[in-house]
Amino acid sequence: QLQLVESGGGLVQPGGSLRLICVASGFTLDYYAIGWFRQAPGKAREGVSCIDGNGDSTYYLDSVKGRSTTSRDNAKNTVYLRMNSLKPEDTASYYCAAIRNYYCSGFVAERKDYWGQGTQVTVSS
Repeated sequence: QLQLVESGGGLVQPGGSLRLICVASGFTLDYYAIGWFRQAPGKAREGVSCIDGNGDSTYYLDSVKGRSTTSRDNAKNTVYLRMNSLKPEDTASYYCAAIRNYYCSGFVAERKDYWGQGTQVTVSS
């Protein structure tokens, strides 16, 4: 079965940290840029970060820049998103997606070959 599976979400206090994990099965991530997206209730989905196929280049949404890091281990077919100094406005469902491109340029609009099912992040005291 070709799929992406996210994990690592949960309830965290403001200022806390989480590491989201995205694992691919049934296909290799090597040829894909991987994007992380989030969607909060009543809001549009937004692209949080992206990492290109070999991990050399990354992109971050301005509101998470400086407190988030995306990385990948192609040998493990896995991509990570580490988020620090979490804020209540980070509360959302987070999804990873395989971008039909090796590079992140235009990743928000670019076609996605695979989406994960999402993992919930709730930042609250």
